[in-house]
Amino acid sequence: MQLFDLGAVRAFGAACGLTAGLACGLPAHATDAEMDVLVANHSTPVRCAEADNVSLLFRSSKVRRFRIEATHPTYLSSLQVDNWDASWTGCDFGPHVDAAKSKSEAKPAKPAPKIERVTLYEQPDMWLVGWRYPQFWRPATATVRIGTRSAKGIHLLQLWRLRPNGGEEVLVLYPQDGYWRARPPAPAGRDLTAFGSSFLVGPVEVDERPLVKLKEVVFEPEDRAFRVTFARGGEALVKIAQLDAKGLALDVTFDKPIAGLPFAAMRSMFVTETNNDVAHVAVRPPRGNGWLEAGIMAYKGGEVAELWAGRTVPSRHNTSAPDMTFKAFEGKPGE
Repeated sequence: MQLFDLGAVRAFGAACGLTAGLACGLPAHATDAEMDVLVANHSTPVRCAEADNVSLLFRSSKVRRFRIEATHPTYLSSLQVDNWDASWTGCDFGPHVDAAKSKSEAKPAKPAPKIERVTLYEQPDMWLVGWRYPQFWRPATATVRIGTRSAKGIHLLQLWRLRPNGGEEVLVLYPQDGYWRARPPAPAGRDLTAFGSSFLVGPVEVDERPLVKLKEVVFEPEDRAFRVTFARGGEALVKIAQLDAKGLALDVTFDKPIAGLPFAAMRSMFVTETNNDVAHVAVRPPRGNGWLEAGIMAYKGGEVAELWAGRTVPSRHNTSAPDMTFKAFEGKPGE
């Protein structure tokens, strides 16, 4: 897909009616150390709401640090209905396909395969739970470690925090393909909110779909951080910098820049304005104080200092899912 330099992005904004209206309230956070990164939009139209057809790739050969934020959508306080149900309309995969296939094959029902849950770390205010599945789309080669304890074959990690009426899952990592999902804590008096878009941290490559191959995941509870080692070499520290009803912020630090491949990606879905997990993008161009806005499928990519992806009107799919922001890109001092 064609990318645009700053001049082309501004021209695109004028041609497509981009405005600063959606993101005009977002702070610029410009600093002397701030860098710009190149974003490519590889999103493609689909009819299936359960397909990750939205794909934003972030590239830079110098980035050593950046922040990912998950914040509640602006309409959260006005929601009366919050729909988390999967929508298989228009999909050529999913339970309806499996059921039809099983019926046509007319084979005797088999016992459901066992799923194993393992508590890896537990304190009164935080828990880390691992899950092993009978089947996963990739081999389980990455190891999970907490202190001297190691666990193999973990397909899903769930980080939980305490809330007045029970536990709340706030962060998810799939160690075998590098996918993360974040969910800010629900505001006081409100039930849990939905998960939405996924993101990748590290050298993003394509093997059937975009992924990051991990060698090891180390949870460091004292720092509320995950240290991930990449199969290609190098590592990243993903630290929880904020965790409250205003948002969940992750500070990512690489031991060295990732050259030749995207260093991060966001994956999501969009079918229509009212059936999506993300519908709009707003970007702050390099050294710019204003914002440009586009629909997710119309966004052409380009150089950005900050990118927000989210919704302005409720969707019937994961209605309360958070907006995502990628920002504060920095390199080694002096670069």
